[in-house]
Parts: sequence; structure tokens; C-alpha cells
Amino acid sequence: MKMKMVVDALCGRRRRLPCFLLFILLFGAGGLVLFIHQQETSELAQAQAHAMRLASTLRQSRETLSTQDKERHKSYGYQRAQTPEGVLTSLIPPMQFPHTERRKQKASAMSQEHDMDSLHVTKRQLKLLKTSPLVIQNKNSGFSNSSVFAASSSLSVSPLDSFSSSSGSALQGSWKFFSILEARKQLMKEICAKYKGSISKIITRSHVKHLYVEDKHKLLYCQVPKTGCSNWKRTLMVLAGKASNVQNIQHDTVHYGGHLKKLESFSQKEIMHRLETYKKFVFVREPFERIVSAYRDKLENPNDYYHNLFGKPIISKYRLNPSEEALRTGSGVMFKEFIQYLLDVHRPVGMDIHWDQVNQLCHPCLIHYDFIGKFENMGEESNFLLRLIGAPLSLTLPTFKDRNPGDERTSLEITKKYFSQLSMLERQRLYDFYYMDYLMFNYSKPFKDLY
Repeated sequence: MKMKMVVDALCGRRRRLPCFLLFILLFGAGGLVLFIHQQETSELAQAQAHAMRLASTLRQSRETLSTQDKERHKSYGYQRAQTPEGVLTSLIPPMQFPHTERRKQKASAMSQEHDMDSLHVTKRQLKLLKTSPLVIQNKNSGFSNSSVFAASSSLSVSPLDSFSSSSGSALQGSWKFFSILEARKQLMKEICAKYKGSISKIITRSHVKHLYVEDKHKLLYCQVPKTGCSNWKRTLMVLAGKASNVQNIQHDTVHYGGHLKKLESFSQKEIMHRLETYKKFVFVREPFERIVSAYRDKLENPNDYYHNLFGKPIISKYRLNPSEEALRTGSGVMFKEFIQYLLDVHRPVGMDIHWDQVNQLCHPCLIHYDFIGKFENMGEESNFLLRLIGAPLSLTLPTFKDRNPGDERTSLEITKKYFSQLSMLERQRLYDFYYMDYLMFNYSKPFKDLY
């Protein structure tokens, strides 16, 4: 009996023990679930608060962007209203050949991509068009026609900041052209830093021998033949008071009359003073087109001086079985022979100013030009420059051709005709010869097979 009571007691304890453990487990599980729920509730509240703050920020951002867009559209609308009819406002790519682009972009004007608030040049801005027609109207404006050069040489300052009001002519759309001028100078600066950074910075007389001086308007002009230099000299003579009318100045008077001073004729101190205080400008041209023009003028057409000095040695060295008459007169040099002479490291006669590289004539990495103009748009850019320096409104750059006036002007079609006589290797070597001019003045490769 006692044994049975003991056994029943033990069995009861065993039954009560699992129940007690089960109760403890259920209580713990309930507590854990409650804790997890509270954590999730807290995290959810925090997430909702963060989401509300984020939504508020996004709304403010959208409102800000919307306001900026409105202001930008207003600004664009103002700019559009100020842009003359027919002016392109889109990016204008660099030209393959100048005359081709001029036909494609008859109504083109200055590119809009250059930010006048910050004259930092991007890769796209390095593709600015070399030519940009201007619309010039005569009416009073806040623009000064005193000088674009009055702008700080630092590219961090907008050229327009240095203008003061005057009673000169208004240059409608001129701010766009100023940006192109600054982009051209910035490109020159970058190319010089990359390729000519190690050259001596000392300027000697040999560096300025092609610069002409006009003291009245404080101008220095670097002569580059076949880029309208004869007409520019005529204009400088009128500006200096040496002549009253550009139309009446003969070719020999321009080049051999001694009416314009060369910078090299001054003392070193006077040279440096003028380089530091005068406004320096140069006009350039597509290199291949320029040398075709030079060849036609000096070697293809009658020219006793060049036929004797260059024609005779060229024919003697590069022509197989030349005739006695050709050797005697030096006339009849073929374009292929002229190119052979240019590419020969042992030329029978030295280089000439008419086909030398512009960077060797004007030294733009030593002499920092305020105005780099393009022959392809000579009319607009030259008149723009004349208005800026305060020239009389009646004075414009003449356009007549006083040498071989019966010949058609050298154009894209004529340039292609002459270059069709050359092999691909000769074209490539000639492109390499003028490569720095192509880079510095942002001219595109003239032929697709060049590299």
C-alpha cells in the first residue's frame, strides 16, 4: 500500500513538471513576440518620419527646380528675343572645309555653348565654329566700341565686364562672338601648354619681324600672306592717316612704300612696351587652301621674282628631264613639284613667308594675341574688329583682289582639284607639316583618310 502511494506521488510530480515547463515556454514566447512587435512598431514610426522628411525635401527640390526652369526659360526667352532673326543658337561643329560650312550655315552666328559667366572651355567648346557672321546695327547701346581687348586677359573675367558705355555703334549678338574669341584664345593657350611648354619665353626681334605697328589706335598686326594681308595693310594706312581711301592704294605702295612701321625697327624696350600695351591681332586661313592660293599666285601665274628664286631650283631638282627653257625661266612649276619641295628636308631653296606655317610667322605661344580672326569670315570679323577699336564707321576692309584679278579666288573646289594630283602619302605628310596650325586654329582634317 505504501509502495503504491509512493509510486502515485512520483507519477503526479512527473505530470506536473511538463505542465510547468510548458507554461514557462509559452510565457517566454509571448514575451518575445511582444518585444518583436514593439521593435517593429518603433522602426515603422521612424521609417514613416524619414519618409515624410524625404517627401518634403523632394517637394522642395521639385519646387526649386521648377523655379529654376522657369527662370531659365525666361532667360532663354530674353536671349531669344535679343537674338537677331536668322541667327543659329545651336552648337556649330568645326568645319571640314571652310567654304562648305559657309554654304551649310549661311545664317549661322556665334555659338551659344560658351558660358559668359564662366569662360571655362569644354571639349564641346573646342569645336566652336571658326566663322561666325555678325549683325551690326548703328544705334546707341550700352556696348562700348572702344575695344574687346579692354577685357582682362584672365579668362575668369567676362569680356563684357570691362566695357563702358559710349556713343558708338551697337554690336547685336556680340556677346556670343566674344565667347568665341575667348574660346579661340583658350584653345591656343592649351595647345601651347601641351606642345610648346618647353620653348624659351624670351622674345627677340626675329619673333616680331612680321608684326606691323599702328600707333594711333595702338595696334599690332601679324602679317600672314594669303589671308587678306594686303587689304589689312591698306586699312592700317588709313587708320594711321597715311592715306584717305583704301581703294586708291596700289599693291606696290602697300608692300614696298614703307608707310607702315615694323615692330622689329624699334628698340627692345619699345618692342616690349608695345607688346604689353598694344592690341595684337592676326587672321588665319585653312592651311591647305592657303598654300594652294600661294602656289597659284607665286608659281603658277607670271611672277619673275618667284620663278627665278624658287621656280628654277624646284624644277632643277624635282623634274625629270626638264627643258632648257624651264631651267632658264623657272616658270611652269607643277603643284606636285611644289609639294615635293615643301616636304624635302634638304630643300634647294629656303622657306617663304607665303607658305610658311602661321605658328612660325606669328609665334602665338610667345605673343598672346587679343584677336584671332578667320579668313573664311573675313568680312564680318574684320568689320567687327574695326568697330571695336573705334575706327570710323565709313571704314571697312576692302575686298578687291589686286593680283591676278581675272583668276577665280581659291576655294574648296579649286583646292580639291590641286590636291587630287597628290598621293595619299603626300597629303598625309603635308598635313603633318601643317599639323600645329590645324591644332592651334582649330581647323578640321581636310581629308577623311588623314590620321
